Amino acid sequence: MEAIISNISGLTAVAAALLIGLGACGTAIGFGILGGKFLESSARQPELATSLMIKMFIVAGLLDAIAMIGVGVAFWLMTSNPILATALELLKTAH
Repeated sequence: MEAIISNISGLTAVAAALLIGLGACGTAIGFGILGGKFLESSARQPELATSLMIKMFIVAGLLDAIAMIGVGVAFWLMTSNPILATALELLKTAH
């Protein structure tokens, strides 16, 4: 029975690591594309650079929010895992 709990804890740690790591990779790719497109568009029309910069910062904030939500979900899984709580309840009722 303890093996089940340790498996759940280990797989939760792997899931949290993947959630944070893939969220960071996706955000980095998004920022690279966003910065490249901003530089490209402001080079084509320099008079719109200020307007484009404001829009770029709004999208950058949304990109960061996605990664921070992933970090929050990962920490929630690590601290109060609902699957682990259910397994502990089943173990208590089995004994």
